[in-house]
Amino acid sequence: MRLVRNTGSDRVVDIVRPHLGDGMSIDAVSPALSIFGFGELIGSLNRGPACRLVLPAGLDGHALIGTANERTARNQLQARWLAARLLQWLNDNVTVRLARGGVPQGTLVLRDRSGASVQALLGAVGLTSEGLGLVPGNPLNLIQASESADEAGMLAQWFENQWAILPDTRAAKDELLRHITALASHRDPHLIYALVLHHLFSSRGDALDEEQVIKSATGIRNTVVWKKLYKFQRDGVVGAIDKLNRFGGCIIADSVGLGKTFEALAIIKYYELRNDRVLVLCPKRLRDNWTLYKSNDRRNVLASDRFNYDVLNHTDLSRDRGMSGDIDLAHVNWGNYDLVVIDESHNFRNKKTPQAGGETRYDRLMRKIIREGVKTRVLMLSATPVNNRMADLRNQIVFATEGDDTALLEHGISSIDSTTRLAQKQFNRWLELPEAERTPAKLVEMLGFDYFTLLDLLTIARSRKHIAKYYGVTETGRFPERLKPINIKADVDLRGTFPPIRDINLEIRRLNLAAYAPLRYVLPHKQDAYDRKYSTEVKGGTGFFRQVDREESLIHLLRVNILKRMESSVVSFALTVERQLRDVEDTLRHIEAQVEELEEIDIEDVDIEDPAFESLLVGRKVKVLLSDVDIVRWKQDLLEDRNRLANLLAAAREISPERDAKLAALREIIANKHRQPINQGNRKVIVFTAFADTANYLFEQLAPWARETLGVESALVTGTGSNKTTLPRLRRDLGSILTAFSPRSKERPEELASEGDIDLLIATDCISEGQNLQDCDWLVNYDIHWNPVRIIQRFGRIDRIGSPNERIQLVNFWPNMELEEYINLEQRVSGRMVLLDISATGEENLIEQQSGNPMNDLEYRRKQLLKLQDAVIDLEDLSTGVSIADLTLTDFRIDLAEYRKAHPGVLESVPLGAFAVTTTSEAEIPPGIVFCLRAEGAAAARLPEEGYPLAPHYLVHVADDGAVLLAYPQAKHILDRLKRLCVGRDLPDAGACARFDKATKNGQDMRHPQKLLAAAVSSVVGKSEERAVASLFTPGGTHALTGEFAGIDDFEVVAWLVILPDQETE
Repeated sequence: MRLVRNTGSDRVVDIVRPHLGDGMSIDAVSPALSIFGFGELIGSLNRGPACRLVLPAGLDGHALIGTANERTARNQLQARWLAARLLQWLNDNVTVRLARGGVPQGTLVLRDRSGASVQALLGAVGLTSEGLGLVPGNPLNLIQASESADEAGMLAQWFENQWAILPDTRAAKDELLRHITALASHRDPHLIYALVLHHLFSSRGDALDEEQVIKSATGIRNTVVWKKLYKFQRDGVVGAIDKLNRFGGCIIADSVGLGKTFEALAIIKYYELRNDRVLVLCPKRLRDNWTLYKSNDRRNVLASDRFNYDVLNHTDLSRDRGMSGDIDLAHVNWGNYDLVVIDESHNFRNKKTPQAGGETRYDRLMRKIIREGVKTRVLMLSATPVNNRMADLRNQIVFATEGDDTALLEHGISSIDSTTRLAQKQFNRWLELPEAERTPAKLVEMLGFDYFTLLDLLTIARSRKHIAKYYGVTETGRFPERLKPINIKADVDLRGTFPPIRDINLEIRRLNLAAYAPLRYVLPHKQDAYDRKYSTEVKGGTGFFRQVDREESLIHLLRVNILKRMESSVVSFALTVERQLRDVEDTLRHIEAQVEELEEIDIEDVDIEDPAFESLLVGRKVKVLLSDVDIVRWKQDLLEDRNRLANLLAAAREISPERDAKLAALREIIANKHRQPINQGNRKVIVFTAFADTANYLFEQLAPWARETLGVESALVTGTGSNKTTLPRLRRDLGSILTAFSPRSKERPEELASEGDIDLLIATDCISEGQNLQDCDWLVNYDIHWNPVRIIQRFGRIDRIGSPNERIQLVNFWPNMELEEYINLEQRVSGRMVLLDISATGEENLIEQQSGNPMNDLEYRRKQLLKLQDAVIDLEDLSTGVSIADLTLTDFRIDLAEYRKAHPGVLESVPLGAFAVTTTSEAEIPPGIVFCLRAEGAAAARLPEEGYPLAPHYLVHVADDGAVLLAYPQAKHILDRLKRLCVGRDLPDAGACARFDKATKNGQDMRHPQKLLAAAVSSVVGKSEERAVASLFTPGGTHALTGEFAGIDDFEVVAWLVILPDQETE
């Protein structure tokens, strides 16, 4: 016997090959069988040699595709073709018996046509790449080859003896054939999608199992609220409970109209069933929404679930005593809540008051409720999943993690604060890019993976498009079709005598508004004393935000407010001007009376709803001594104001309701809607306005007319407690009015139907969030809110899942001038504003003209308002940035859990390199291949992008021409595409598979897929494709430089999906 080195030209394969002609045979005892070893062995033979094969028991698909050493062979993507050839050889020529235990060493006996043994090998040999010497093996492996017929005969006799005592059962071969048939068969796309998710999430212990998360023993599945949820909502609930249990916090930022409130109620019920105490914090205007579901009220559709949470307003956190509903604030045990739900949490900003030691409601929530007492979980419901102000999101994340900056350390985020700060910095850099480069994909790339991970850990965000695309509409019904908005530019005065808006604007700009700016008139030598007393220290003492600057900003704001009210209605404008005239006269009277000191006037007209201005409205009242003021100059400016305001008021009072051109246009719109409804029999209309003054005026003018002319009942809701309705038996509370307006969506009990129906609802923004009013199909914006988000939120009241309407209509009233000119008016009116913005972490910035907030940026707003003239857009489309929905993976984890439940054990049995073929007919998903790659060995540690959350796995979508369509940082988009193409496709696509087989000669000619694989790998390692290709298919690979990738050898193709065009193109 001689030793075989099994390398170079002295390999087992070189000894065996000459003996594989027709009529020859092999007897083999092999510790394993790999399709690649077999493929190399029989090479170009039409038919393999006859063979008796002894194998260990328990070989499966994983073993058949070889070990890590055979990665190069696997990555040639021919496994299916080789498996088909192996299957044929086994069926035709091979008898199999199974060893009783393992096979400690291999034996090969080669026989000639007469059956005589001519060559035998013993030791670390076998039908694998390593056993045949195709790839380097263990240097300690010992292989001997016979040097004479006698030696070969002795081993042949040994084999015969072993063969005779092994059981001859067909089952042994059948089991082997079953595994190889699976390798040789086409697989269904759904399996490949689930397999990709299995590899992405299971290795990180990140899969989401509904049963495990919600523990059905709690009884949650038997509740009314759970049964009312759609599938996507149940998935959101499971994901949120998982995050609450693992991290203590979660933000649900699903789009407008997807039913966040019901998701939150299901989560509350889950914790209540575990005897946890729950507190809901909501804006005052939404309080009735929440209290209804816990009350013993016939309108409460969830009454039998017996909710038992407490409800407080956001503002209650600023009070120490008094009643909030039936809760006495003086005796609340703040530290005893296990779960806090914060509705509209994006409005819960941290605004420090200038007084030293002033505790904000934000601080109190952190200190009293979240940190003190029992461990508190925090669920936040955020209406705006738009990522433009990173600080707002950071504030919410701080709640979720109890302010612990290192709470997510074990998930790769060393500092939450620095991650969000860096994201804000990158976002600001992205905003400065040329428009062509400012794409969402570029932003995702720039934001970095830590931010992606942070959001994925703590948020659940789905858009309407996402739900319709990936969950389908069979369960939920379609969203209604949005008709093109109707845009109306109405005049002010039917007689045409009222001055044009640009002239009014000029007058507004000339107003000094001196009554609101006493500090402007403080004598120069007295100014320092006032600065010391009233200014706010910023930047850790390196600067001051002077009270006089705050005053000037407020004055700009007041000017904007007058213009906004002019645009809303001439009545609202007149009331505002009248109030300001009264303030001027009061100030003049005080000066004439020579009082000793004057206190700053309360500014009640400011639209505080706009959070950009909140910081201006905090602070103590400024008092000035008349002896410190330049009385002459102040009086002069006050008198000038008095004259201008009196002129404006006189002009406005001329316009009676009969002359009001805008009101006449609204009447005509409502009458037309009644004559020609867009959904049969639907007469309902909502009219929104930003101002209660306008709303009251509209109700007074429209309600009697609508009743007499159209025969419909009307109601008014303003959030100020002065609701009205023409229905005599209907109570005036918000819940009763909205139930009468939208009885179907509010599930009004039959016995309340006698209260009557409201068909015309006039409302302020007190109901622009958190209400389901989808019985209505027609919404009018009587004035255009300057923040486009608010317009979309208003429309979200009727543009909701489960709408009974086929189509819905948005009507916008615009000022009677070009939008560009109107927005320029705002810019000129507001002038240069200096705003103090104090974010959640106490970091203080001086922002000029709100440049840090693109949601308030005029150019941004101009573009979005122009968009809204042509179509109704979604919030996530409104963002110039990226939606949170682009950055979370919760849905995919749930998909994986469901697949496992339906197909237990299947994913674990699928070997590496599995693929499926499918088709695309969608322009947004071009043909090509999606690869799921896994970096191996040292390569995994060397890969770029520290903090990439899915490492060592990389998803890449490559087009047919080799261009990378989506690179691995866009994993979420690639998974969306996979889901779209694969879910529901539970059988192989026979037509697509036939086309693929024809193009690749049944999987033998894989040059095109190999080229796309090279492009995918080079996109991950950043290496040029040419060099990747050069080292791609050389066995073993060559490391050109130390520490550099050898190309494909450093990656395992875990799974891949071939995407063909829908119709075969010639």
